[in-house]
Amino acid sequence: ILGFFVIQMKDVCCFMPNTDTHPQFAEALREAEKVGVKLLAYDCKVTKDSIQIAGEVPVVLDAQDPFDSLPKDMIRWYRRNKRDLPWRNTKDAYHIWVSEIMLQQTRVEAVKPYYERFLNELPTVEALAEAPEDRLLKLWEGLGYYNRVRNMQNAARVVMEKYDGRMPENYEALLELPGIGRYTAGAISSIAFGIPVPAVDGNVLRVMSRLTMDEDDILKQSVKSRWEREIGVMMPQDRPGAFNQALMELGAVVCVPNGTAKCGQCPLEAFCMAREAGRIRDFPKKAPKKQRKIEKRTVLILLAGNRTAICKRPENGLLAGLYEPLNLKEHLSREQILNYLKERHISALHIQEAEESKHIFSHKEWHMAGYIVKVEEPLGRETDDIIFVEREERKKNYPIPSAFRAYMKYM
Repeated sequence: ILGFFVIQMKDVCCFMPNTDTHPQFAEALREAEKVGVKLLAYDCKVTKDSIQIAGEVPVVLDAQDPFDSLPKDMIRWYRRNKRDLPWRNTKDAYHIWVSEIMLQQTRVEAVKPYYERFLNELPTVEALAEAPEDRLLKLWEGLGYYNRVRNMQNAARVVMEKYDGRMPENYEALLELPGIGRYTAGAISSIAFGIPVPAVDGNVLRVMSRLTMDEDDILKQSVKSRWEREIGVMMPQDRPGAFNQALMELGAVVCVPNGTAKCGQCPLEAFCMAREAGRIRDFPKKAPKKQRKIEKRTVLILLAGNRTAICKRPENGLLAGLYEPLNLKEHLSREQILNYLKERHISALHIQEAEESKHIFSHKEWHMAGYIVKVEEPLGRETDDIIFVEREERKKNYPIPSAFRAYMKYM
């Protein structure tokens, strides 16, 4: 028996000749195999000066459904390449839940210190359920989308009342908790409890859209539901958590957005239709977002000695219940600012401009103009909706949204 060696790049899932671009080569390999030639393929790491042979990979000569081997290929790739993240070192459903909620709309590196701090202070479902709201929001300060943590607390209270403080080991029961959708329920179920249900997020949708050149809009719930069904069919029964995390990891570090995919590092490269067609940038398909509403605001940093003025936002609506520096609608002139303060019986001693800043929410943008205003110590009840606090007290006890990050240094 003769040997035929094909050296491929590192971590490929298989060797399969391209029957479209090299049909004669593919046919020659089939004929060779028929007469007894054993075909071997090895992946390797190639540098300018060396080739390091790694492990043998399967040789596939006939067309097959790429999804047949996808679970095994992905789990093998994940085992070799996964990032070392703190929430991957636990099967605790509460810890996994906290990480998944934090990771929504937030970068991984930004989440790490918040995750550690949050669990150090609120290590159990019971601690989360009983936390005072101001302290809870302070722990979340800087992560944004504060309804996430409010829903977590509401869910924790349900878990305490209905499940005696233990996260339910049931996908449907998890779905009933406030703030937990199909993706989060799938992630907790598969990773913590080994339940074979999919966890389909934007990373997974991007991977699958490019693999299949799916022209459908991934923002549609019907498209997401379809992929949940299709991934559910291929879900391995023995390692569902690893499979879900592998797909998410591939989208996060290799099949990244905006056309910058690192195809040479992808274990599914040989199967990817978008790569083969040179159309990576065309997928996934998304309907254009609606233009955000722009709101102009004037931010006033009121300084009275060593104290700074803050106000509490309404209990409902945007940034509900958080604290903020005094800020007003529209961009106001110095004269308008001084007149406003006079009406509030606040005596301004000095006013100077601070920098402009912009903060983007999902549906609107704040374009802010800032002013630093030194004022007399407040004495009357006319300012009782404004709190003057010292710097250390503010940093410890009062959650202020990152929308005002540019002005925090003055406070």
